Amino acid sequence: MTRNVKGKRIELTDEERARRKRYLSATLITCVVLALIGGSLHVVQLGANRMADMRNAATYDLKEEKARIRAAGEDIVIHASHEANLRNGAGYGLSDVETLLTKDEWAELNSMVQIQAGPFIMGTNYDRADPQDRPQHTVKLPAYWMDKYLVTNAQYAKFVAATSHRPPLNWKNGVIPNGEKMRPVTMVTWYDASAYAKWAGKRLPTEAEWEKAARGTDGRRWPWGNKMEPERVNTYYNMGSATNVNAFPNGISPYGALDMAGNVDEWTADDFAPYPGGDAPVDLFQGKIPVVTSEKDKDMKVVDMVPTTLKGKYKVLRGGSWKGDPFSTATYHRKPDWANYASDFYGFRCASDAPAQTKGK
Repeated sequence: MTRNVKGKRIELTDEERARRKRYLSATLITCVVLALIGGSLHVVQLGANRMADMRNAATYDLKEEKARIRAAGEDIVIHASHEANLRNGAGYGLSDVETLLTKDEWAELNSMVQIQAGPFIMGTNYDRADPQDRPQHTVKLPAYWMDKYLVTNAQYAKFVAATSHRPPLNWKNGVIPNGEKMRPVTMVTWYDASAYAKWAGKRLPTEAEWEKAARGTDGRRWPWGNKMEPERVNTYYNMGSATNVNAFPNGISPYGALDMAGNVDEWTADDFAPYPGGDAPVDLFQGKIPVVTSEKDKDMKVVDMVPTTLKGKYKVLRGGSWKGDPFSTATYHRKPDWANYASDFYGFRCASDAPAQTKGK
């Protein structure tokens, strides 16, 4: 190896060559380290930006997180306490409830749509669908009627006033939260929903009835067609909460029912069971409860989901919610949960064998 000094080529010594190699190696290592640091900082910044987006999209101040997030099943304990202290002079009287809405608003909310008798396509063969949603099959139903809208807080208030049934947990002192009378009632269990339906002279829809009302007879994935169109549906935190039941008229089903995709998951009458000819694993349909199996797990607050028959079977919810994955709003998607569980994204609508002229809805 040589070097140029004032135009003259001078042979480098072994020591100089070794020193230059060390400088070159150090320079290369420095460049690599700086590149890695720069890449890491970029990833960290992307993560920070994403966390900021999530914070901005949150429906409550994250400083309130401890008060908002509860362990699985804790809502049931709170409900029990809530029911034990039922009424105490708070809430609505029947005359109070009538003033919540106008006569025309009550009439519209109480309306039902007719679903004609005949076969329809239920389930799916879509390979990316959850196993419980397969296979696609044909079901034939008699004619029936379905609520046009999800049951609202205002309608549920009439039920509570008439029967002294416990109000939902999120009604402070038995009163609907401000501005939410036209939103779907939530924090209601399957038992609450069934009790309301019976009082209203109706019933909860079967899975098949719900799915036909949502998708019609052509096997579409969403009430409006086969393409996911976010502007038609309240899902994946795009609105930040449940919305009024008439807020998405362009998401209407072929039979004229609204919110059959998104807003809140809807309780149905049926147990969670496999479809005939399905390939879903059997244990998927087995009810499970969280169990701490060791002291180490207890210390780490880790639980195992253990099959149980003590609580019966899961019930099925349909439609997806304002919190869920957009693809969980597909008309064929099935979501299981315990009948005594309540959530701020679980609601319901009713069905009837004949048009209902009822006392309640």
